[in-house]
Amino acid sequence: MRTQIPIQSAALDHSINKQGIATFITLLVIAFVLGVYHETAWSIVAIWNRSDTYAHGFLIVPFSMYMIWKRRSELAATACHPNYLPLLILAGLGFGWLLASLASVLAVEQYTLVAMIPFIVWAILGFRFFYTIAFPLAYLLFAVPFGEMLIPPLIDFTADFTVRALQFSGIPVYREGNYFSIPSGNWSVVEACSGLRYLIASVTLGTLYAYLTYQSIGRRLAFIGLAVVIPIIANGLRAYLIVMIGHLSDMQLAVGVDHLIYGWLFFGLVMLLLFWIGSFWREDHLETPAGKNPVNSTQASSSLSIKATLGMAGLVMLIAAIWPIYLDYLSGGQDQNPEPEINIVDPSGKWELDSAPFSEWKPGYVGTPKQYVGHFRNDSQQVSLYITYYRNQHQGNELINSGNLLVAGERTGWLNLGANRQDLLLGNSEFTVNQNQLHAPTTKLLSWRWYWLIDQETISPYFAKVMLAINQLLGKGDDGAEIIIVANYEIDQEEAALVLREFLADMMPAISAGLHAAKQN
Repeated sequence: MRTQIPIQSAALDHSINKQGIATFITLLVIAFVLGVYHETAWSIVAIWNRSDTYAHGFLIVPFSMYMIWKRRSELAATACHPNYLPLLILAGLGFGWLLASLASVLAVEQYTLVAMIPFIVWAILGFRFFYTIAFPLAYLLFAVPFGEMLIPPLIDFTADFTVRALQFSGIPVYREGNYFSIPSGNWSVVEACSGLRYLIASVTLGTLYAYLTYQSIGRRLAFIGLAVVIPIIANGLRAYLIVMIGHLSDMQLAVGVDHLIYGWLFFGLVMLLLFWIGSFWREDHLETPAGKNPVNSTQASSSLSIKATLGMAGLVMLIAAIWPIYLDYLSGGQDQNPEPEINIVDPSGKWELDSAPFSEWKPGYVGTPKQYVGHFRNDSQQVSLYITYYRNQHQGNELINSGNLLVAGERTGWLNLGANRQDLLLGNSEFTVNQNQLHAPTTKLLSWRWYWLIDQETISPYFAKVMLAINQLLGKGDDGAEIIIVANYEIDQEEAALVLREFLADMMPAISAGLHAAKQN
């Protein structure tokens, strides 16, 4: 027995050393991938740094490392060996990153990059190792700044909840879109009132709490579900209470920065209540059940080959590096494309250009697109045409961007009362536009708008992004435009709709011809 102890100790040390080397190689590969995709990686950190909404991202990596550290004893006894299956997934993620880069969809670029990390671990260290720390690795996805697309539905829900709660309280409400008036004053539900910050904070903390506190999948999912639903409802209640405080105080309280303070205090109380209730079903005091087929460190060493690990690491780096190289190839010479020229003329002469606009409204766009503005008149009918044409697109200079707005804030004097889909019949063809009502103190406008992507027209920003990526893969370029037509009305928006329908029926061929001509120059 005495002679066996040092032999077992040596085997154990040898196993730990080999596993440590394999882990170190994996970390180097992850660092290499982050370096290859450094622009995408840095974009994540830059958003953490400049946005309070996503500042929690700085904590995600330490949280993940802590959870992995808690499983260190299990990892030490886990067999490690390379696995080829994740290479296919890594290739798919790389291709997804390429499409997202071509379409300038930053959030998808970031998600595909972060999602590569768990599959790198799986490929190099094997499925058992990956499975043991699957949740901490998946938790890294919370580091990606995401949620802006949720702002409009969250705003709508908060406005609906607040208005209905006020009506239930017996207070008369007049509503236009997300703006409403009560006898004591005017209110609006804007981006800061959407509750996105509360939702992100709740889901991020709630998911971590569920993992650390519960062991059963059912309880974890149930608590995470509560962490999603409760902040949305709580934000609606918060907005209602703030309006009530302002109303009951004759607009002396909760009308400035203090209503943000009230909001965070209320949210803090809601989260404390959520965690307190969740603690009644906690399972962190229970022992973690052992695996059915535990593998000790000595057994793990027999299946671990450093040579195979290095070979897999090389394959992972090769697959990861292909996509940025191919992106550079597709983008070569793109910036040298000349600026397009847009000219729209009605060949029939029915709609004549008018030098004087009938309103001061104009849309706002990011970057440096080519813009065409034409004011057309047909007897007493007036329509303004806005074409915003993008070429050589990149982040901050792109057709589909959250900064491209019909109304860039209340300071412009205009209100966007919401959008809806409008289906039209142009000749024998169906055509769909997004319809918006734009109001100023003395003017009411009805706008129709859609996107043009060389061979396709759509109202969907998501489909537009897909077509943008496909066009570049096919060598057609990245040209795209948004077309907006507007007409004014006095009382009924149908007045403007009749004018826009006639204009579109007459001018659609001229608009299409002008855009295709711009593509050729």
